[in-house]
Amino acid sequence: MFVTFRLHGSLPVSRVFPNARLTAGQAFVAMDRLLDHPKSGPLFLRQPEIAEIVIASLYDGERRFHRYELHAFVVMPNHVHLLVTPNVPSKEWLGPLKGFTGHEAIRIPNLRTRPFWQDESYDHLIRNDEEWLRVKRYIEWNPVKAGLAALPEEFAFSSATPGGSPAAGRKA
Repeated sequence: MFVTFRLHGSLPVSRVFPNARLTAGQAFVAMDRLLDHPKSGPLFLRQPEIAEIVIASLYDGERRFHRYELHAFVVMPNHVHLLVTPNVPSKEWLGPLKGFTGHEAIRIPNLRTRPFWQDESYDHLIRNDEEWLRVKRYIEWNPVKAGLAALPEEFAFSSATPGGSPAAGRKA
């Protein structure tokens, strides 16, 4: 399953994605382009301490709570992409993940924002191995496309980082 969730207020209020003209995939691509090159909105996830909270929680969801198998992720400045194989329905892991990370993030000094995450998220079931590889590549190359790194492994908050990210070894 491919999942994307974003910070509250990260898309312009005036955004329009005409449903009649766009497929769900096309609407996602349009949204993701806006998120990758933000002109306004919160960018809290670029703060290492907040990105690390999200990453540690992603690994906890896999290793400690066994809610999913985590295949790929990237924590961008205003959104998160995941490739997971869920072991439980997404409402049983995505809500708690967003709730916990949002609660922990707003405890950081000078970060007083509510709500932290946008209520809705995007998810897409992966249909075959080819699509799985394409989505994994999309996730790990997202920071490169956004101009945040020259290569996927250079972006600190990604599964493409050698060792899985700075937070990978902290929680087992």
